[in-house]
Amino acid sequence: MAVQPEALARHRLSRMALNRMGLWLFLLSETFFFAALISSRYYLQGLARPETLNQALGLGITMVLLLSSLSAYRAETCIAHGDRKGFQQNLLATIALGLLFVVGVAMEWREAFVHFPPNTGFGSIFFTMTGIHAFHVLSGLLVLTLVYMLGRRGHFSAGSSWGVEGAVKYWHFVDVAWVFIYPTLYLVT
Repeated sequence: MAVQPEALARHRLSRMALNRMGLWLFLLSETFFFAALISSRYYLQGLARPETLNQALGLGITMVLLLSSLSAYRAETCIAHGDRKGFQQNLLATIALGLLFVVGVAMEWREAFVHFPPNTGFGSIFFTMTGIHAFHVLSGLLVLTLVYMLGRRGHFSAGSSWGVEGAVKYWHFVDVAWVFIYPTLYLVT
């Protein structure tokens, strides 16, 4: 007995809806995790912030991460319209910007160890929040690299790009998390 095309289309749509719902539930659980981290900063340290915090570096890595979100969006849009070359170029740009962000965090950590080490109140919060976020960035970079490699082999097309969509949504989430972490660590006084 052959499967009807309409039944196949319905199955594919329901599976896509489940995939999207699963991703959104995962991102919601991660949101609660980051909200707990951010609220612990205010509970443990109030509004205090060291004067030695490198504001320029914090702003620089923030701009890099926001630009990576733009290139990730462009990569997703390109593959949705069948532009494989644009997809690959923008995804590579996203990966490069993500790596640049990680290098910037490493530079900030080197300075932070001198000015507010992890055994101080702010240092403990700073290293925990930036470390957990950096882990999420590295996880996102791993997924984006996998998507890039699969895309080079022709796995994604205009009609079939769930892997790209899911990876980019996760990357946007990581960027949005930083949009809340940055002012919490660098701007609040």
